Amino acid sequence: MTERRITGYHVLFGFVMAFGVIISVNLFLAFSAVKTFPGLEVKNSYVASQQFNVQKNAQEALGWEIEADHSDGQLILSITDANGPVEVQSITATLGRATTVADDMTPDLVFNGTAYVAPVTLRDGNWNIRMTALAPNGTTFQQRVILHVVR
Repeated sequence: MTERRITGYHVLFGFVMAFGVIISVNLFLAFSAVKTFPGLEVKNSYVASQQFNVQKNAQEALGWEIEADHSDGQLILSITDANGPVEVQSITATLGRATTVADDMTPDLVFNGTAYVAPVTLRDGNWNIRMTALAPNGTTFQQRVILHVVR
């Protein structure tokens, strides 16, 4: 019976295979992350940072509380202040997942006297509402509202 010996080629093959698996998995994960990245929040972060505190203070001065809910196929976005429900000049929202733009939609929000509602069918899980509203005094209000859907 002949004895099998580990040669330099065997060791080289083992190293190449081990690092090949590691590199392949890393490349797969990197490409998957880049493919599902929803994009930039702002085009130029330096310019956006110059107005951040001014915009933040103006939004906080409105005293608005934002809540989101999903019930019976309806998205309900409540905007309230110290006096109750707030009706804004205009509102736009993008509803989607936090990690991908594949499920993004723009619901047609309508004020029903107490909240903004839109017919939307959502699967279970975490959703983000990126909303922009124009206050009656002309202040632009932007916020990301997290919505947890559980049936």
